[in-house]
Amino acid sequence: MKAILLCLCAAVPLAAQEPAAGVKSVARTGAVFDGYYFGAGYAIDHIVEWTVPVGLSRRFGERLTVDLSSGYAHASAATTSGNLEVSGATDTDVRLSWAARSGHLIVSFVGTLPTGKQNVDSSAVPLLSALGTEVLGFTTPSFGTGAGVTGGFATAFKLGERWAGGVGGSYRWRAGYTPVAGGGDLEPGGEGRARLGVEGPLGGGGYFRGAAVFATSGTDTLAAGARSISGTRVLIYSALSLPAGRGTVSLYAYDRYRLRPGGYDSSVVQVPRGNVVALGARLERPLSAAWSFAPNVEFRDELTDDPTSGSLVLLAWLVRPGVDLRYRASGAVALLFQGRAAFGRLAANGSSVTLVGPRAIVLLEWAR
Repeated sequence: MKAILLCLCAAVPLAAQEPAAGVKSVARTGAVFDGYYFGAGYAIDHIVEWTVPVGLSRRFGERLTVDLSSGYAHASAATTSGNLEVSGATDTDVRLSWAARSGHLIVSFVGTLPTGKQNVDSSAVPLLSALGTEVLGFTTPSFGTGAGVTGGFATAFKLGERWAGGVGGSYRWRAGYTPVAGGGDLEPGGEGRARLGVEGPLGGGGYFRGAAVFATSGTDTLAAGARSISGTRVLIYSALSLPAGRGTVSLYAYDRYRLRPGGYDSSVVQVPRGNVVALGARLERPLSAAWSFAPNVEFRDELTDDPTSGSLVLLAWLVRPGVDLRYRASGAVALLFQGRAAFGRLAANGSSVTLVGPRAIVLLEWAR
């Protein structure tokens, strides 16, 4: 029932994935380019980011797996008021996963080491805000959020003869840090997550996976006494795989909704409601014993709260077609090439501007 445990995690770090069965060690690195270019009249002309991810994964025996993920990133933006830039190492995550009951229960512990930027100049805040816009999906949305510890579990169980269900939970604690140079210290609130998942085969050779994730956070507090809070987040994810000749067609959808916090007075800054929806399709087909080819496309949009009307309004939408090409050079070495191109529109001062976003990824994987 190992697959259900992976399904419970809606997002997996790029360079920190558990080794496949029979593989004890995996190392990954590469280069990722993200760029967005905006139409005339927008405050930002373009944003470009380079990321070099580094990941190591090692299995010790049948029960313990240790993952390490980190990287280096450089981001820059050209704006109407000048150029912005930030670069440096990212935080490092060290994850220990223990199969307490093989195939049924996994206990995990993640320690976040503050190897990233502890603070940035105030002039770089607009750039970091743009990188964190979820609909754009930058590879490195943040360069560092301080030290932290996360503990969690995931368990799987049978549902009838062919289906399986899963339940998981985690809690994350983060230490205080100074996000803006010369500013006050930030004491982040803790975050709890609960996950429910189900998966199983369908008629005709299809396979379905679905999961729901519920997350809630405590209040963030600045040294000056200011506080902010984000409402409960609900993520619904589903994926369907179907045979297509020699290949496989995969369809997926997710909807992440952030509710408005309740029970707080006007002295607490409340993160507005938001909603991100994504729909995608992928056709994976082997070209030979060494090469595989996978064209894909994704539609994504993001809604945010309008303070004047109190309703959700469109922040941005985009369509991202692309292609993946994977080459296994030997039994131990594999190369992954990905090319993407996003086309869409972004809200700006009561109107909207065009956006174009190329993305290119080259990853090298060594496993034994």
